[in-house]
Amino acid sequence: MRAEVTATGIVQGVGFRPFVYRLASECSLVGYVRNRGDAGVEIVVEGEENDIRDFVVRLRRDKPTPAEIHDLKVQYGKDQGDFKEFVIAESSQARVLMGSTIPADLSICNACTEELRNPKDRRYEYFFITCTDCGPRYTTIEALPYDRPNTTIAQFPMCASCSDEFRDPRSRRFHAQTIACAECGPRVFLADRNGKDLLDNDPIRTAGRLLEEGHIVAIKGYGGFHVATASTISDTIEKLRGVKHRSQKPFAIMARDLAAIRSFANIEGDEQRLLVSPAKPIVLVEKSDHYYLSSLISPNLDRVGVMLPYTALHLMLFDHVKEPAFVMTSANPPNEPIITQNREAVTRLGFIVDYFLFHDREIAQRCDDSVARVMNGRTSLIRRSRGFAPTPIRLGSRRGSIVLGLGAELNVTSCVIIHDKAFISQHIGDVETPETYQFLKDATKHLLSLTNAKLDAIGCDLHPLFNTSRFAHEFGEEKGLPVFPVQHHYAHVSGLMFEHNLDEIMGIACDGYGYGADGNAWGGEIVHGGATGFKRLGHLQEQPMVGGDLATKYPLRMAAGILRGFDGWEEWLQSKAEHFTHHEREVELVIRQLNRHERLPSTTSCGRVLDAVAAILDICFERSYEGEPAMKLEAVAKGGRDVLHLEPIFDGKSIETRQMFQRIFELREKESSRDLAFSAQAYLASALAHFAVDEAKSLGTKDVGFTGGVAYNKQMVSTIEKIVLDQGLQFVIPVQIPCGDGGSSFGQACAASLTFSKK
Repeated sequence: MRAEVTATGIVQGVGFRPFVYRLASECSLVGYVRNRGDAGVEIVVEGEENDIRDFVVRLRRDKPTPAEIHDLKVQYGKDQGDFKEFVIAESSQARVLMGSTIPADLSICNACTEELRNPKDRRYEYFFITCTDCGPRYTTIEALPYDRPNTTIAQFPMCASCSDEFRDPRSRRFHAQTIACAECGPRVFLADRNGKDLLDNDPIRTAGRLLEEGHIVAIKGYGGFHVATASTISDTIEKLRGVKHRSQKPFAIMARDLAAIRSFANIEGDEQRLLVSPAKPIVLVEKSDHYYLSSLISPNLDRVGVMLPYTALHLMLFDHVKEPAFVMTSANPPNEPIITQNREAVTRLGFIVDYFLFHDREIAQRCDDSVARVMNGRTSLIRRSRGFAPTPIRLGSRRGSIVLGLGAELNVTSCVIIHDKAFISQHIGDVETPETYQFLKDATKHLLSLTNAKLDAIGCDLHPLFNTSRFAHEFGEEKGLPVFPVQHHYAHVSGLMFEHNLDEIMGIACDGYGYGADGNAWGGEIVHGGATGFKRLGHLQEQPMVGGDLATKYPLRMAAGILRGFDGWEEWLQSKAEHFTHHEREVELVIRQLNRHERLPSTTSCGRVLDAVAAILDICFERSYEGEPAMKLEAVAKGGRDVLHLEPIFDGKSIETRQMFQRIFELREKESSRDLAFSAQAYLASALAHFAVDEAKSLGTKDVGFTGGVAYNKQMVSTIEKIVLDQGLQFVIPVQIPCGDGGSSFGQACAASLTFSKK
C-alpha cells in the first residue's frame, strides 16, 4: 500500500521531519519526507496497510510538542515499489498550499540547559546551544523552505562532529537546522563602546560583572539588541533614562530565576506558568511589600515587567554575580525599530552604553520581547511578538476570503487571515518614522511570503492620514485588491467577536483615540456587532480638548476643559502653572480660550477621561509614554473604596461624566487620592457596563465584551465582568489578541472579511 501525505501548520523547524523519519522506521515503512517551499511537509510512504494506517494515526498523536498540524491530507494508493528505505529528501520549492508557517523563536530547553552546565559535554558553556526543540526560528529565516541554507546559520559550515549529529537519527539534533558548537558556530565577544573587540576569554560572564558594577551594556540576542544594566543601582538607571530621553516609561527586567522574582514581587500560579512557558514573555507582576529594586525601573507603578532568561547567553550572564535581575530594555531610538546590526549598534548606541556583548550571527527578522499580564485568571497579551509570532491563532470558524489587516498608527502589527487561522506579525511599533514604516512593509511582505497567502482584500484604519492607511491603498493598488477602511473601535469589537467565535456581540471599546465615523475623536464606545455590520449605540460624554492634540500630552489641559464652570476651577488651574510648559502665560491663555466658549475639538475617549482624573488628583501632569496617566491612576487606586457612590446618568446615547468630575473636584482635598482614583474607575466601568447590558438585553444579545487599551485596567475589567455576569449575560475579553492597538490589524482583517464576503 502507498500513502501520499501533506501536512500543513507549524511543521518546519520543530523536528517534524526527524520525527517522521523515526516513526516510519518504527512502522517498517519506506519512502521519504521533505519540506516544501510553502512551509508544508510532504510525505510518501509504502508498506503494509496496517502499518501505514498506524503511521497516519501516530503522525497527529505523537508529533513533537512544538509542532502544530492544522491539516493532514492523505491519499491512499497501490504500492509502486519506488523505494528501498525511508529518507529525509532534499526539500521541494513547491508553493501551492496556504496557511503554514515556521514557528516562533523557542526558549532554551531543559536538555540543552543540562548540556550547557555539563563540563563533560562538548557544548559546555556554548552560548548558542540549540536543538530541534529550542532556539531561534523566526528570527533566522530568510526564505522557505526552512533549511539551513535559507537561514542566517548558513554562514557557519558544520564541523565534522555537528555534521555527524545532523545525520544521526538517534541524535536530538538530527536535521536541526540551527545546529552549532564552539568549533563551528557563531562566536560571542565583548567590545568597548567603539566596537573594538576586547579579546576577553569569558565575555558573557565579564559582561555580567560589568552590569553588576553599574555599567551599561548593549547585548545582542535572537531578535535584536537589549540595553542592560543593574536593577539595584538607581544612578545608572537614571543615567540610562537621561541618554535615552525616557524619563518615566517603565523598563523591563530579566531575573535570574523564579526565586529571584519572588524576592521582590508577588507571583501567582498563572503568572509562574507564563514566565516559564516556551515563549518566556515579559510578565507584569505585582511589586511585593519587600520590593527592593530601584524605584526608577517602573516609577509610580505597582507592577514591574519581568522575564526569565530564554537563551544560554542570558543564563550565563548571572553565573558570577549576585544581582537578582538586570534591566533589559529594547535597544532602539524613539519610535524606531529595534536595532539588529552590530555596526548600526555601535553608531547609534555608542554614546549610551559602556560596552557591547556581540555575536556574529546575522538577524534575519527583528523581534521585540512579548509582554503579558494575568487578570482574573486570564492571560492578557499586551505585546504579541517574540515567542508567539508568527504562530497562528486558530479561529472557531472558517472564512472564505483571505484578508490582510495593517493596524492603526501606534503599536502596529499586520495580520493575515487565511481560512480559520490568523497570522499576526511581530510587534512593529509606532509607524511615525520612515524606518518603522519600512519595517511595516518588510515585515508584512515577509509574513505573506511565509504563509503563501493569496490575498482577496485589505483592511485598514478609517483614518485617511495614517501611514498604515497609505500603505494599504498603495499595496492594494499594486496588487489590484480592494481596500476596506474599518473604524478603529469597530475593528476592536470585530476582533473580539471573531476570537470568541460569536455571531454577535455588544462591545465596550475604550482607549485613547480612534478616528470616528463622524470625523470626531472616539474612545469610549458601546458598539453592537454582527454578521451584518457594526453600529455605535452609545459613548462617553464628549469633552473638550483644549489645544487639540496638546490635551493628549498634557492632561491638565483636558482637565481644564472638563472643569470649566465649576467653582474655583480658574484658581485651581493657576495653582498648577509650574506644570505647564510656559507656566502662568500658558495658563492664562487656556483660561481665556475656555471663557470665550470657543468651539473646541472634543472626544469621547475613556483614556482622556482617566488622564484628566490623574491630573486633578496630582498623579500625573504629562504623558511621556502611551497610557502613563491612566496606568499611574490604576496603581494609586489599588486597595481603594468608592466614596462617590454615583448612579450612572444616561442622556440618550451619551454616558454622563461631568458629574463625576464635579464630585472629584469638590472632594479632592477631603478624600484620599487612592479612594477618588478607585471611585473614578468604578463609576466609568459601572456606567459603561450598565449601558451595554441594557442595550444587549434590548436586542437579545447574549454576549458583552470589553476591549481596547483600557481593558488592561484590572479594576475596570473586574467591575464590568461582575455587572455583566450578574445580569445573566456572558462576558468576553481578548485573550490571544492584544486588547490595545496591537490587535487592531486582526480586527481590521476580521471586519474587512465580513464586508468582502457580502460583496
